[in-house]
Amino acid sequence: MGNVKELIESGRAVMGLEFGSTRIKAVLIGEDYAPIASGGHVWKNKYKNGVWTYSLDDIHNGLQDCYRALKEDVKTQYGVKLKKLAAIGISGMMHGYLPFDKNGKLLVPFRTWRNTITGEAAAALTREFDFNIPQRWSIAHLYQAILNGEEHVKNISYFTTLAGYIHWKLTGEKVMGVGEASGMFPINDDTRDYDKKMMGKFDALIADKGFSWKLEDIIPKVLYAGDNAGKLTEEGAKFLDPSGDLMAGIPLCPPEGDAGTGMTATNSVAKRTGNVSAGTSFFAMVVLEKSLSKVHEELDMVTTPDGAPVAMAHCNNGTTDLNGWVHLFREYEEARGNRPDMAKLFSLLYNTALEGDKNCGGLLAYNYNAGEAITGLNAGRPMFIRTPDAKFTLANFMRSHLYASLATLKIGCDILFKEENVKVDKLYGHGGFFKTKGVGQSMLAAAMNAPVAVMETAGEGGPWGMALLAAYMLNGNGEDLGSYLSDKVFAGEDGEVMEPDPEDVKGFDEYIEAYKKTLPAEAAAAENFNIHTYIE
Repeated sequence: MGNVKELIESGRAVMGLEFGSTRIKAVLIGEDYAPIASGGHVWKNKYKNGVWTYSLDDIHNGLQDCYRALKEDVKTQYGVKLKKLAAIGISGMMHGYLPFDKNGKLLVPFRTWRNTITGEAAAALTREFDFNIPQRWSIAHLYQAILNGEEHVKNISYFTTLAGYIHWKLTGEKVMGVGEASGMFPINDDTRDYDKKMMGKFDALIADKGFSWKLEDIIPKVLYAGDNAGKLTEEGAKFLDPSGDLMAGIPLCPPEGDAGTGMTATNSVAKRTGNVSAGTSFFAMVVLEKSLSKVHEELDMVTTPDGAPVAMAHCNNGTTDLNGWVHLFREYEEARGNRPDMAKLFSLLYNTALEGDKNCGGLLAYNYNAGEAITGLNAGRPMFIRTPDAKFTLANFMRSHLYASLATLKIGCDILFKEENVKVDKLYGHGGFFKTKGVGQSMLAAAMNAPVAVMETAGEGGPWGMALLAAYMLNGNGEDLGSYLSDKVFAGEDGEVMEPDPEDVKGFDEYIEAYKKTLPAEAAAAENFNIHTYIE
């Protein structure tokens, strides 16, 4: 305790802060990379005027409240005031669209990754580039705004992502880590920078619009893991810590996306490694040995924080619907006069799923709160169906919803593993889906038909991964990121590994075939079931 107190007082601790979909979290680490304090802020996106968004007030207040909670945790644990840090790293949910004018004014409300409103633009750019451009990518949002004839586009001086915006506010630097940048615009594998040929094609596409800018004028500069990305300004310090305690001059590493921090936090930035982030959204990242044979609209091509090519299967929908059912069981318990412990309730229901039939016994669920590009749906409706002779048990019910959380991810990864024959030695799982030991892990192993490891540090997630990238900036000394993580941070720790059970694999395959065949019913529900209440 005394050593940690001295470390904090001397300004040797490192902070990583990540804007997740439902929580903003900051983690402070020591020189052994272990977390020593944390703080958080819970928030929600809002659905306004057909757009999933967070207001600037939500963003600013959430950042400050998260940091305030971190300071309080430091004060409570160690009796000291947090004034100085060795380094800071900012990360956030990837993609989306935040365009600003020359005065730094946000021109339209933040359009998050969750939106599926850029189908026309994404399809056109995919054809033009011969490279998959998903709907949530920043360039798709920009081009869709152009196709829509939106007035604000001519006034854009800079556009960025959430992580890029916060970094800019703290440092004044319009930069971005390559992993986060790869979700804005395609990265060339050789140059590890934006693909110049594709940038030229984009400028040619919009040449007749007469804008005063070209794409390279308004997009963040690409940096790499280990680079110094600026220092905390006086204004940035006051913005992060309005109390005035935090000192300016702290170095920041390049801002990254939650995909890059997930790879870092699970030691999966080397070739033939991969990770699955499983929470409000799900995505799988596999570091490639070679390029894919062709363009797959179900798969994104992004990069590690140091620029290596990665295939990514991204699903907008994760555990939101599953959590909703668990909370329904909580309401039942409360109606009986009980106050259930939610951690125990989740554990009970998740473990019950292990007793279900391998193919869920005729039960089928769709977790689509929003659309899914992998399955071609621009909108979604959570849906549960069963056959008349189904084995309608609690175990099968819970198993079907756990499967549903992974189903779209499996469809995307089946292309990667079965069609492209990509090899992966091990997948690392992290996120809330894996909190109940052995359950989510076994389901993912069955879905991917690959070994799945979960580390004790998996629960720390993206903020911890971001803190590691900030520490790497200070201490990397030219060592490649993969070696640094393996040798210095994880030191041979591989986590608890679970091999896929062949019967589970067979059952999941049967489930997914029924799932794919019944997708037209989900599409019909999304199109025709439109009784709306206010959505947050």
